[in-house]
Amino acid sequence: MRIGIDLGGTKTEIIAMDEGHRVLLRRRIDTPQKDYQGAIQIIAGLIEGVESELGMQGSVGMATPGAISPATGLIKNANSTCLNGHPFDKDLAAALGREIRIANDADCFALSEAVDGAAANAGTVFGVIIGTGTGGGIVVNGQLLNGPNAIAGEWGHNPLPWPRQDEFPGHDCYCGKKGCIETYLSGPGLSRQHQEKFGEQLKAGEIVQNAGQGNGPAEESLLQYEDRMARALASIINVIDPHVIVLGGGLSNISRLYNNVPAIWGQYVFSDRVDTRLVQAKHGDSSGVRGAAWLWD
Repeated sequence: MRIGIDLGGTKTEIIAMDEGHRVLLRRRIDTPQKDYQGAIQIIAGLIEGVESELGMQGSVGMATPGAISPATGLIKNANSTCLNGHPFDKDLAAALGREIRIANDADCFALSEAVDGAAANAGTVFGVIIGTGTGGGIVVNGQLLNGPNAIAGEWGHNPLPWPRQDEFPGHDCYCGKKGCIETYLSGPGLSRQHQEKFGEQLKAGEIVQNAGQGNGPAEESLLQYEDRMARALASIINVIDPHVIVLGGGLSNISRLYNNVPAIWGQYVFSDRVDTRLVQAKHGDSSGVRGAAWLWD
């Protein structure tokens, strides 16, 4: 049995799966806020409760914000800031009395979709999360690519490629730089760009809905968004040449992206043709927790 846990900013999800990929149990609880030791105790109790209910012990994998620094062994870059600076994997393993495995939530998303999701059996997969932020993960021949700095796939903190005059130097990003892809392609980024250009304060979902109803400004904002995504993903194709790019997160539900973005990215990719497929995640917001369970494969 495999147990996967997705430690989110507000909700924590746990699943148990058998060897046939069948979900035996799924549960969600509120994530403890600003309480590191409390989080350790609650998650350990959640795992032990699941194992007791099912009458068996399983391997434990966890998806977390941020990543474990190879230099220090401590969590870094987590937006759940109480985790930063702590040896989260070691502390949770000590509480459980056995080894666990941890990976970034975007990495777990990519792994899930590569194992039995929308990119199953593809050689190289780039998984993209576009929501309140942007994240990414790379899977090659079924194996998660981590890298010596534990940042493989962090495309959102590169500058937007081929910037237009009105896109340079770009907005401030929380990482300390300007013009990061995240500031353009996240949900808040889309909303901000629309407000700056048209004076309307709308959420990303409202912009999409208005565009579908023939609203001109909303349509213009989405066309601009699609071109920016095409440029951003073209830079990934130029570097790792993935067979499949999988989109997840709230903005992945914009169905027009899957036709419009590939129709654009060919002008930016350094090739005579582009055979990379752009697809929507099969497992939706459960991809992260499923990918965590697959960390033991």
